[in-house]
Amino acid sequence: MISNYRPLWVALGALSCLFHLGLIFSGLVPNLVARPLHMALVLPFVLVMGARSRFAEWTGLVLAALGIGGCLWIAWNAADLRNQYGFLEGPGQVVLAVMLLAVTLEAARRAIGWPLPMVALAALLYGLFGHIIPGEFGHAGTPLASFLGTLTIAEGGLWGSLTGVSVGVVAVFVIFGAVLNAGEAGQGFMNVASAAAGRLTGGAGKVSVLSSALFGSISGSASANVASTGAITLPAMTGLGYPRRLAGAIEAVASSGGQIMPPLMGAGAFVMVELTGIPYAQIMGAALLPAVLYFLAVWVGIDAYAQRMDLRGVPKDQQPDRRTVLITSAFFLVPFSVLMWGMFGAAFTPQYAAALSILAGGVLLFFDATLRIAPWQALARLAEAVLNAGRQVAMIGAIILCASLVIGVLGITGLGVKLTSGILAFSGGMLWPSLLLTALACLLLGMEVPTTAAYVICVSVAGPALAQLGLEPLQAHLFVFWFALLSTITPPVCGAVFIAAGMVEENWLRVAGSAMKLGIGLYLIPLGMIANPKLIQLAEDPLWALWAFVRVGTGLTLISFGLIGRGNVLRRAVLIIAGLACLFARLWT
Repeated sequence: MISNYRPLWVALGALSCLFHLGLIFSGLVPNLVARPLHMALVLPFVLVMGARSRFAEWTGLVLAALGIGGCLWIAWNAADLRNQYGFLEGPGQVVLAVMLLAVTLEAARRAIGWPLPMVALAALLYGLFGHIIPGEFGHAGTPLASFLGTLTIAEGGLWGSLTGVSVGVVAVFVIFGAVLNAGEAGQGFMNVASAAAGRLTGGAGKVSVLSSALFGSISGSASANVASTGAITLPAMTGLGYPRRLAGAIEAVASSGGQIMPPLMGAGAFVMVELTGIPYAQIMGAALLPAVLYFLAVWVGIDAYAQRMDLRGVPKDQQPDRRTVLITSAFFLVPFSVLMWGMFGAAFTPQYAAALSILAGGVLLFFDATLRIAPWQALARLAEAVLNAGRQVAMIGAIILCASLVIGVLGITGLGVKLTSGILAFSGGMLWPSLLLTALACLLLGMEVPTTAAYVICVSVAGPALAQLGLEPLQAHLFVFWFALLSTITPPVCGAVFIAAGMVEENWLRVAGSAMKLGIGLYLIPLGMIANPKLIQLAEDPLWALWAFVRVGTGLTLISFGLIGRGNVLRRAVLIIAGLACLFARLWT
């Protein structure tokens, strides 16, 4: 089967990496050239490589060939299509548009399942037939050639700004993460975490928290984080007597936090840059203190469990020696230092700085953990890096292309404005009811689609409503992004919990119950950001930001001990009430 022919996929992964890196160094490339070529590189991975049967492989080959042909045609004719202003000319272009939309939906279905493609299909049907819906939620109608053309030959759908983020920024950081993971950086994360926290009470759990925070900031996927770091931390925890439900919960909660941890925050930070126009450095500064608070709450929760269950630290003979820690930490510190220097020292764009850090990480692939040069090992690692990069770029690209259709339809039909008005009307024009409605929408949508897609769709609908109610754009976007993560640990659909529970062979509901207690910060910190707006203003007002950090941190500590720690019901209730008061009482701000 073609899907099992590794050299072909390594070569395609290398082509994908070279293309996306080449865009950074080649100057300006027209959007109607770069973005269709991006989709052309995405399709083989999601339609063919991921095929699970011969029928799926052959149908994937046909769909990929059609999609690639359509993408290449658009890229070749970009100059002429620009003059059509999103209006299709002739039946041939209509067929091309329908084919591209169908291939996009199928690619997303094969990448992540039915839910997101069904949302996109519902949006397309609304765009086509919404004019027959009576009342406020109908629309005036759009000519077929204009509707399909805006989505497929203009920059209002498939080739919109969200796809531009996938092409120009997300792909580069995915390649960066793949290069780091192919070498010794992953073990470096584990060694640093073990040296820093292994000896503490509940040390194995705290090692999981630190390593998952480090790894998750580049992986951008809670599920991938659980599968990678969990392979090491879960056996360590269960071997030291941790209950299986607790071990799985710690890994699921810590891995979920990687997506909110600067400097990279997975793909979310860069999508936020595009949607808000706020500089990346400002978003990273705003996200830092809330992310630290999240891991603080998890840390405190582990301490509370450790006191109840007498959980031990990692034995000294299982901790890495100082020399090993220093050497292996260099494998991620050097590329990260290059990245930080590029962004903040040399004032390069994030993607240019990431490209330089990829080069630094690529050089380190030639060295093993003893700093000996291993050229044959480096070639194997490089092949693994480009293969994983191509696959991950394709996975995220398929999601973003499908989500772009939803955003395109919202813009064409004006449905986004109508839904915003509906939120305002249903909440009575009050902020906190609107926030709770938005949080519920994020939770429901996040159960079915990945975090980034859930964030994009929710913020497109609820963001304007929250802005009208007085929230700053960054407040609104961070609020929605955090709540889009809820589904990773919240039943009934909680991806990170499912994977962790499977790895420790425990009932997933028991794991989810412990995860919700440990991850209480995921539910409360977004609300705390609204009640304490200074919390996300570290760069603009550092003293007040740190004061808000202390108050919210105190509140989370009390709540965590109230939920998990020892004591009778009354004592724990008092702790929780006191914690909520610290979190939401706006004193001296």
